[in-house]
Amino acid sequence: MTLVKRTDRFPSVFDDLFATDWFGGVTKNGTGNFNTPAVNIRENEDSFMVELAAPGLNKADFNIELDNDLLSISSEKEVERETNGNDANYTRKEFSYTSFKRSFTLPETINPEAIEASYKDGILLITLPKKEEAKVQPKRLIEIS
Repeated sequence: MTLVKRTDRFPSVFDDLFATDWFGGVTKNGTGNFNTPAVNIRENEDSFMVELAAPGLNKADFNIELDNDLLSISSEKEVERETNGNDANYTRKEFSYTSFKRSFTLPETINPEAIEASYKDGILLITLPKKEEAKVQPKRLIEIS
């Protein structure tokens, strides 16, 4: 997703740059499930907030990287589920591999040194603070001398 510059003020709209894979387990007919985690993006005077819905993961499952102005969020996780038995002679044992990667091009108005992330209740929250010069300044009266 890319922040697109608005003509009236600051960038505020993210467009999909890459909507790549979140693969679920293989179904009985051999096909894979495709799921891309949903993203909400909010803006206030001080920052953008990216909320990525990824229930069932732990914060250690995420990898967040910033390469110049490209923010990438990814995860890879192998899940094993046993249904019968605990030894090598199991009757049935199921496992799946899930992964995804979402990328966003950030505008120049973001302060890359102050980006923060947290994960709670299945939501990864990334806060992208704006640089001071990018924040809306209050209206002021200019006196004429």
